This record gives sequence, C-alpha cells and structure tokens, in this order.
Amino acid sequence: MSNSTPQLYASLMVALGGGIGALARYQLGRLMTAWMGVPIISVFPFATLAVNMLGSLLMGLLAGWLVRSAPENAEGLRLLLGVGLLGGFTTFSAFSLELAMLIQRGQVGMAAIYLMLSVGLGVTGFVFGLAMTRLFA
Repeated sequence: MSNSTPQLYASLMVALGGGIGALARYQLGRLMTAWMGVPIISVFPFATLAVNMLGSLLMGLLAGWLVRSAPENAEGLRLLLGVGLLGGFTTFSAFSLELAMLIQRGQVGMAAIYLMLSVGLGVTGFVFGLAMTRLFA
C-alpha cells in the first residue's frame, strides 16, 4: 500500500482490524473474569493488564517482522493489524511502540516526557471528566 492508496480502502482496513481487536479485548476480559472470578478481578484489573501486555508483545512482533521482512503489502498489514486490530485491542500497544521508538532514536528525555504526559494527562483527563459528570448530573 503506498501513498496513492485510496483513503477509503485504508480507512476500511483500520475499521475492520479495529472491530476485531475490540471484540477480542472484550472476549478476553470475559474469559479472564470467568476463569479468575469476579472477586479477584474486582481487586486488581488483571484482564486489562493482560490485554495491555499481550497487545504490546504483539505490536513488537508485528513491528519487528514488518521492518525485517518488508513485505510488499507492509502498509496494508500495518493498517489492518497494527493500527486497526492492535489499536482496537489496546491503545497501550501503540503507546509502547511510540515510546520504544523514541528511546531507540536516542530521545530518552522526550520518551520520559511522553511517558509522564501520557499517563499523567490520561489519568487527569479521566478524573476531570468523571468530576464534570458528577457536577452536572
């Protein structure tokens, strides 16, 4: 897939992968809850941790494979599997990829800033949104 690839096709690849990834995340959460039990899952978010770690592992494998083998349809696979499937499964995998790329490029300071801002602002945004709904509900 090149820059001349129609945007509709690229968008459909991302949407297809994203739908599959979101469904996989939901099903894995259900399976882990059934396996471990609600009391254990209620104490610690094991399902989310598993999804994030598995998604990050798969993103690393995908990125490494795409770089090493450089298949003819690498861009299509990146969109379908990386942006779509793994992005729908967990955005943490994309975050992990971007953070690792900054570190590999020697931009350790920028990586640290990205790490702190992503976690800090993400949690802050969530807490702020939650507080807003409590104020206006």
